[in-house]
Amino acid sequence: MDFFISPAYAQAAGPAGGGLFTFLPLILMFAVMYFLFIRPQQKRVKEHAAMVGALKKGDEVVTTGGLGGTVTQVHDAFLTMRVAENVEVNVQKQAVATLLPKSTLKNL
Repeated sequence: MDFFISPAYAQAAGPAGGGLFTFLPLILMFAVMYFLFIRPQQKRVKEHAAMVGALKKGDEVVTTGGLGGTVTQVHDAFLTMRVAENVEVNVQKQAVATLLPKSTLKNL
């Protein structure tokens, strides 16, 4: 039955400072992941929160669902936007994806 289990032999001792060098690739990989993925996402979230907090009556916006309109009222968590003549809808503030330049929707 010895052919199923390979014998274990003692290995030679590694270099004395090997602890740091074994974790260095892991540390570098985490640093690269932070600067490529985590930091830009945090920046986007902060910019979106600032944009949503600055919404006011008369702003033209597009929601994440693609609905475009003009803001008529701003509440705590919701806003009311006019999407057509005599048609207003309530939308969550966080659903606003883009703030458009003035008179963009009037040109359509």
